[in-house]
Amino acid sequence: MSWYCDSAPDHPVHGPYHDREYGFPLDDERGLFERLSLEIFQAGLSWLIVLKKRPALVAAFEGFDSALVAGYGAAEVARLMADAGIIRNRRKILAVIENAKRLRAIQDSHGSFAAWIKAHHPLTKTDWVKLFKTSFVFMGGEVVNEFLMSIGYLPGAHRESCPVFPLIGSQNPPWMSVGAGFYG
Repeated sequence: MSWYCDSAPDHPVHGPYHDREYGFPLDDERGLFERLSLEIFQAGLSWLIVLKKRPALVAAFEGFDSALVAGYGAAEVARLMADAGIIRNRRKILAVIENAKRLRAIQDSHGSFAAWIKAHHPLTKTDWVKLFKTSFVFMGGEVVNEFLMSIGYLPGAHRESCPVFPLIGSQNPPWMSVGAGFYG
């Protein structure tokens, strides 16, 4: 997504995400669930739409607290489908709820989602996609790739010439520990 390094800087919506979040290591449970969910909502849409709707999505999904979202039932689905501020796609909403349930099981077995991801590192992109497809729903190659790039587990979020690249490098993202060549 190195084209992002050309188009995002100085953009009022893309710029802050590009400069402060995209590709930086992330191990916060709420943040990981939010990022995974945002990638699901992005499928078939532009990332700009998702970023513009992000505050409403965070509010609608109660801060992406997986314990709360895992308990959602028909009333919450109806509430979300009626919320004009979010992306109202039933399949995506149901996927986020189901993934919250699956995430809770992963947290129970591994202590945290972050620990589960770390326990599987390093994997090739192909193997990451297989793992996520068996562990979650609504997981395609692009969703998994963007999620893992966005949290520092796969390379490619920024070009080496991007001013953000050294900032990320100073935080030693997991992909750098094995080198970009591993991921082929």
